[in-house]
Amino acid sequence: MKIAIVEDEHLASSYLKSILEKQEVIAVSKITILKSVKEAVAFFKEQTTDLVFMDIHLGDGKSLDIFEEISIPSPIIFVTAYDTYAIKVFKHFTIDYLLKPFEEEELVSALSKYKKIKGSFNLNQTVQSLDLIENKNIDSYQKRFLVNHGYKFISINDSDISCFMGSGKHLFIYTSNGNSYLYNDTIKDVINKLNPEFFFKVNRKYILHVSAIKEVIRHTSQKVEIKVIDTINDDNPILVSKNKITNFKKWLDK
Repeated sequence: MKIAIVEDEHLASSYLKSILEKQEVIAVSKITILKSVKEAVAFFKEQTTDLVFMDIHLGDGKSLDIFEEISIPSPIIFVTAYDTYAIKVFKHFTIDYLLKPFEEEELVSALSKYKKIKGSFNLNQTVQSLDLIENKNIDSYQKRFLVNHGYKFISINDSDISCFMGSGKHLFIYTSNGNSYLYNDTIKDVINKLNPEFFFKVNRKYILHVSAIKEVIRHTSQKVEIKVIDTINDDNPILVSKNKITNFKKWLDK
């Protein structure tokens, strides 16, 4: 089958392409990378694909601009760094989504879902989902997190959280005053509830608040270490996953 990747970031498209080439869920015969709204419009006017991976924001515009020019009959899996509201929209209207930065197994899961429900793709619903996201202007991030502490319930403000740390099947909240609490969620799901302005999932174990970062050490281009405040108790070095380094640097530069 033929696949198109609509993505303006070279590292992101290369990472996605490399996983698609080695996965075994679907047989891929050709992968086309389109870097802009202009390239996507020109391509889909003349050609079709079996599946499209599409970023929301491109260098010369937004994905919604593509659908204002042409109709794409292929199922679409969105690749996005958007907030919780957008994720809910994508779940309701589209085949699936990938939240940047994503892991290999998340892509494989999306492909498996595509195989099962590809016949239910609806272009009008896809356009509707993009329109809903672009025109939404309310804050939908979770502000407070309820934890158990002995016989008490404690509600922790997001601004007081230094990090979320995954340990086995458990998730812990570390606060800026040095306390830690068990929280009933997973690191994969809780990241969708957090404001990406302040929180970043640096690897499979850690989601850090920007205020928890003391310094960032670049050992090599593929090895970046984060030094955090003393209230986070972990003797092991915190390393940024290789595929997240580019987005992590952009996040720090906002």
